[in-house]
Order: sequence, then C-alpha cells, then structure tokens
Amino acid sequence: MKGLNIDRYDMPDLKSIIEAARLRTLPLSISGIIVGSFLAKADGFFNGLIFVLAILTTLGFQILSNFANDYGDGVKGTDNAERIGPKRAVQSGAISKEQMKRIIIVTIILTLIVALALIYTAFGAENRIFFMLFFFLGIASIIAAVKYTVGNNAYGYSGFGDLFVFLFFGLLSVVGSYFLYTHFLDWTLFLPAFSVGLLSVGVLHLNNMRDMNSDINAGKNTMAVKLGVEKSKKYYYYLIGFSMTFAFFYVNFHFHSLWQFLFIISYIPIIKQLIRVLKNKDPKLLDPELKILALSTFLFSILFGLGQII
Repeated sequence: MKGLNIDRYDMPDLKSIIEAARLRTLPLSISGIIVGSFLAKADGFFNGLIFVLAILTTLGFQILSNFANDYGDGVKGTDNAERIGPKRAVQSGAISKEQMKRIIIVTIILTLIVALALIYTAFGAENRIFFMLFFFLGIASIIAAVKYTVGNNAYGYSGFGDLFVFLFFGLLSVVGSYFLYTHFLDWTLFLPAFSVGLLSVGVLHLNNMRDMNSDINAGKNTMAVKLGVEKSKKYYYYLIGFSMTFAFFYVNFHFHSLWQFLFIISYIPIIKQLIRVLKNKDPKLLDPELKILALSTFLFSILFGLGQII
C-alpha cells in the first residue's frame, strides 16, 4: 500500500539480535542461581525443573537488561564513537529504536511466562503468599532491568546501578533461588549472596571504569565517574576483598570439609587481574578484564557449590 513503510515492521536479522543479547554476560547472571541451588542441594533440597526454570528466568532478565541498556544508551547518545568496547546495536544502526522496543516487549512477555511457571512449580496454587511475593519480585526485576538506562530517571545514570546489581544478582539470586527449593531461610545464606553480589558489582564497575571518559561527556554519573580513577580502583579492591571474606565466613559457620575451600582456585585469576586493574593507566586495557572477572565469578559459583556437597 502506498505510504505504508513495510521496513518499519520488519525484525532485524538474528545475528544482530544475538549480538545485542551480549552472550558473554550470561554466565555471570546465573552464578547466583548456581550457588543457591548447590546450597539447597547440600541441605537435602533440589528439584531439577525448578533449577532449569530459574536459570531460564534469570537469563531472560539479563538479556532483557542488555536489550534495554542498548536501547537506553543508544537513545541518550551515551553509546557513541568515543565509547570503548564493542559497538551496540542501536548505536551502529543494526537494530532501529522501534525494532529494539519490540524486542524488549517480546522479551518481557517470554520472561514473565517462564517466571510464572517457575513460581507455580515451586509453590503451587495453594501457597498464595509466597506465590504473590515472588510474582512481585519478578515484576520488580523486570522494571529494574529496563529502568537501568531507559527513561528520564534511569538509575544507572545516577550511580545506583551498583546497588541494584548487588540486590538482584547477589541477594535475590542466591537467597531467592534457595527459598524456591526449601521455603525457608537461614541468615548465613546472605554471606555467599554477598560474595556473588560484590563480584557482580565488580564486573559492572570495571565496565564503568572502562567507559568513564565517554560517560562523563554523556552525563552518565556512574559510581566510577563519581569516585574518579584512583578511588574507583580502591573501591574495586574492596569489592573483590570483601567478596572473598564473606565466602570464608560462610565456610567458617558451616565447616565440615577442606573441600569447602575449593572456591579459592577461582580467586587466582581474580587476584591477578585485580593487580592489573590497580596498575592500569589505559581504560582500553580494562575491556578484557571484564570477561576474566565474569568467567571467574561463574567458576566461583561452581567451585563454591561443589565444595558444599562433596
């Protein structure tokens, strides 16, 4: 039909969508679920279907966050030629703003469906209080994923990204997943949750240290921008240091085998890259450190969990 812009309703190619999903961020996102699931298994509680659905739900939240971040930073002009790292889909034009909006909506719907299946599997229809609690937590997770960079009051532009990552990918991920299996909590669960949360914040902070100059020009006041280069390094040092400390505390409260210290292996590459970060003078060189910390956090979740059940 004349005047109808067919291209506007086309979806981008699959390769562009996959690249916008940022697959390299996904192992980090499920680290908390792995820790919570191992801890539940160690206490005699495990359900394979809950595990699979929890992993899929968390992947959905992370992919949604990545799409929304691509859209939000693209619209605001934060992703530009000055930015270090891979080009983003909206920035490069591989995916238009309207197309990304539709992708975000579809991702929200699919993630919400999987989240509802997870909650129903864990609590059934009879446990309405827990069902509604986790339903609202799911909605909160979706809002947090989108509002990081989207909108006039995007919290990622005010330095609150670190707090939300700590809460959702640390506390909620570990403690919440454990509760899905067991329907009860122990206060010591928060110790490994703190570890995963701090390591996850470390990845975000490294990303923001890398992008500090372009973020300053774009008016994105991340924690790295607020602290400056030297204080950002100290902040990163404390994130790593306390993450290890809390893991040791948990083992101290639940010690039964030297295998529980298996997680120390994951800190070998973390400490090596920490030294490089502290000595760093060129933000571009921080880009590969992101992958190292993200994969090391994933390794930590597996080794820490294995140590509890061996």
